[in-house]
Formats: sequence, C-alpha cells, structure tokens
Amino acid sequence: MPKASELKRGAVVELNGQPHIVRNVESRSPSSRGASTLYKVRFSNMQTGQKLDQSLKGDDFLKEADCVKRSVQFLFRDGDVFTFMDTEDYNQYTLSADDLDDQTGYLADGLQGIVALLNDGRILALELPQAVELEIVDTAPALKGATASGRTKTARLSTGVEVQVPEYLATGEVVRINTANGKFMSRS
Repeated sequence: MPKASELKRGAVVELNGQPHIVRNVESRSPSSRGASTLYKVRFSNMQTGQKLDQSLKGDDFLKEADCVKRSVQFLFRDGDVFTFMDTEDYNQYTLSADDLDDQTGYLADGLQGIVALLNDGRILALELPQAVELEIVDTAPALKGATASGRTKTARLSTGVEVQVPEYLATGEVVRINTANGKFMSRS
C-alpha cells in the first residue's frame, strides 16, 4: 500500500473499487507550523477515462490496483493506434494515442524495456525505460567550436518530438533522451 507521498506519475491505484492511474502530482507545503504536506493528485479512471482530483496528506495510504506487470515491446503505430507485444507469450495489445498522453514521442519501432501494467488482459499503463535512443532528423547545422559553450538548439527527432540539444550536434546523429523530463542526456 503506497503512501500519497510515494505516488509517481503512471502509478495505478484503486479508488472506489476501480483502477485509476496517476496523471499528475503536485506537492504543497503549508506555511503554518506542524501542518503536513499536501499532495494534489489528478487521477484518471482506467475504465471510463473520467478525471478525478484529490488532495491527500503525505501519510494517507492508497490501495494498489490488482495489476500484472509484463515486459512488452513496441511494434508499430497505425494512425492513432499503438501496438505492443508481450515478450514472454507474444500476445499483442493496442493503445490509443489518448491513452498514452505525452509518451508517444519516445516510442520508436522495436523499442524494448517497456513495462506494461495489465488488468483483465488489457493494458492500463506503460512504464517507459529511463532513456531512449532516437535519431535527429531535422536541426540547424552544427557549429564548429560550439563544444565549449552551453548553448542549445531545437532538434526534431525521428518520432516527431522536439528537444533542446547542444549546438555541436547535426542531423543524422543518435542521441539519448530522458523519458521522465524529455531532456537531452548524451550522444549514443
């Protein structure tokens, strides 16, 4: 049973007998002495898609939803539908772009290391790997001698997501991107 202070984006908990995924967590420290930190959490019902906002104290306990974690691989995208394959029994699952929110920009064909949370044979949520490697498909030309400065430029990656990268990188290079915050980590 996780505490409210331990909740992270993408966690699945049970509220009112139904599984809900954590979409956003904000912590607020009160100004009075002795008051506990409050967490404003936005949940999304996994069955109906309805949003639910709750304010919780840091030591409030929540019940984990009855889910199975399985390793899956991203196969392909067909319009707004994303197809994943279980790496153990080769079952295929689909999710819409709306269910994935902002994770779609990190899904490259054949991406492995994804953990799917399943309930009744249906994917509730995905946990992406910490970092993904994507190719730069469009950016300004590389600048010579730009390695010493900390300036950045916008680059569009193979999945369509745009990130800030150092000025010395050029089109065609492969970079590592942090999936939690969408920031450049290193060259690959």
